[in-house]
Amino acid sequence: MVTARLPGPAWWRVSKGENVVYVLGSPSLAPERMQWDRAIFERRLQGANEVILPYRGLRVKVMGVPGAMVAYMKLKSSKPFEETLPPELKARFVAVREKIGQPAKRYGTKNALAAGVLLAGDYREASNLTDSDPTKLIRYLAQQAGVKVEQKTYDVGPLLRGMVKTDRAGGMACLEEVLNEAEAGSAATRAAARSWAEGDVRAALSGERSYERCLNAAPGAIAFDARAKADQASAIAKALEKPGHSIALVQLRPLLSKGGVLDRLRAQGFEVKTPGDL
Repeated sequence: MVTARLPGPAWWRVSKGENVVYVLGSPSLAPERMQWDRAIFERRLQGANEVILPYRGLRVKVMGVPGAMVAYMKLKSSKPFEETLPPELKARFVAVREKIGQPAKRYGTKNALAAGVLLAGDYREASNLTDSDPTKLIRYLAQQAGVKVEQKTYDVGPLLRGMVKTDRAGGMACLEEVLNEAEAGSAATRAAARSWAEGDVRAALSGERSYERCLNAAPGAIAFDARAKADQASAIAKALEKPGHSIALVQLRPLLSKGGVLDRLRAQGFEVKTPGDL
C-alpha cells in the first residue's frame, strides 16, 4: 500500500532492460466523467507503442457460445423477483428499486444472483457511477494521439450458465450486499474515487465492490477472474518485447491482489517499481 509521489493517480513501472510498460492503477467504480490530473498520462502517451486497457467490464459476445441464450432464458421469469422474497427483504428490495425509478417487472427473474447483479447495475447507473471510466477517456485520448489500443473481449456465455447454477444461498448473499450498498448511498464510493485521483492507493481500495462479489459467486467466475489477470499480465509481457514504452490500465484490485497482475509479472522476472519509487 503506497501513496504516489507524482501528482495524480498512482503508477507502477514494469521493465525488461530498457523496455518499459507504465501501469496506471484504475478504480473499479467511479463517478461518471470524474476529473483527474492527466499530465503524467499525457506525457507518457507521447511516443507510446500501445495502450492496454482492462479486460473486465467490457462488451461481451452474448451469442458467441452455444447455449448462452438458453441459460439466459432459464434466468427469466414472468413473476417479479420480489414476490419470492420474505416480507422484510421484499420491503428493502422494493424501497431500493423505487428509489432508483425501476418497475417490479424489470427484475423478472427467479435467480437471486441475477436479480442482485441487475439491481447493482441499475443503482450505479442511477447514482451516476460507472466501471468504464477512466477507461473510456483513455481509449479516446489514445485514439486521438494515434496510439494503438489493445482491449480484449470475453464471451459472457459461461458466466450466464454459471448464474443458472448458483445456489439460492449464494444468490441471496449477493442480494444482501447490493441492498446494503444501495441503502448506504454513493458517498464512500465517491470518496474512494477521489483518493484514487490523488494517488492514495489504500484509501482508493476502500470503495464498494458488491457487484464484483456477486459475479464471483457464480460457478466458474473465479477461474474467469484468474484468466483475465493472466491475460493482462501476458499482454504487458508481450509489450515489453518491443523497444520503447507502452501504457497499461489495470484495475487496482486485480493489479495488487495476491496472484494478481503484478505478482504474475514479478514471477516472470520483470522488474516492478511501485508509485513510491517513481
